[in-house]
Amino acid sequence: MQVFLAEGFLLQSISVAIRNEMNNCRANLKSVWLSIVLAGIAAGIVSTLIQMLLWLIFTDGLPAILYRDARLTAAVILGISVLPPPATFDATVMLVATLIHFSLSVIYAALLASIAAFLKSVSAFLLGIGFGGMLYLVNLYGFTMIFPWFDQTRGWITLIAHGVFGLTAILVYQGLNARVSVKNAQH
Repeated sequence: MQVFLAEGFLLQSISVAIRNEMNNCRANLKSVWLSIVLAGIAAGIVSTLIQMLLWLIFTDGLPAILYRDARLTAAVILGISVLPPPATFDATVMLVATLIHFSLSVIYAALLASIAAFLKSVSAFLLGIGFGGMLYLVNLYGFTMIFPWFDQTRGWITLIAHGVFGLTAILVYQGLNARVSVKNAQH
């Protein structure tokens, strides 16, 4: 009788331990995804601000360049009818372009986070900048086969903005993940 009670207690203890571990995994997974989403949004904002600052300093095209790029992006969903000219403000174009921009930013941050998990020995600086450079090549030389109107956005300012995106995404992601790891270690 005592053997059955001991086995029952052992099975119950194992069951509780497994359930607790699964709950911890779910909580960690939510934290990882939140880190990815926040990293993507932060990187999308910072890279856009840097790009706008560089346009302001080195071109005389603001805000027309911003409106042009918004139309180029929105055309992916809305069709080529929204392509410039004129490169003027349009609320629908800006909303669609913003949704596309941040959706892709989160997707790219998720891709970068998965790469970072396998390349732990590579510094965040090199990984982020390298990822941004590869993203530039994919976006402006690969996707232009499908969306040829993006070829006009190629240039050093766009390349720098992509590098800033990658660097910001990895630093924010790693920073948020480090906070989650410390918090989990305390529990």
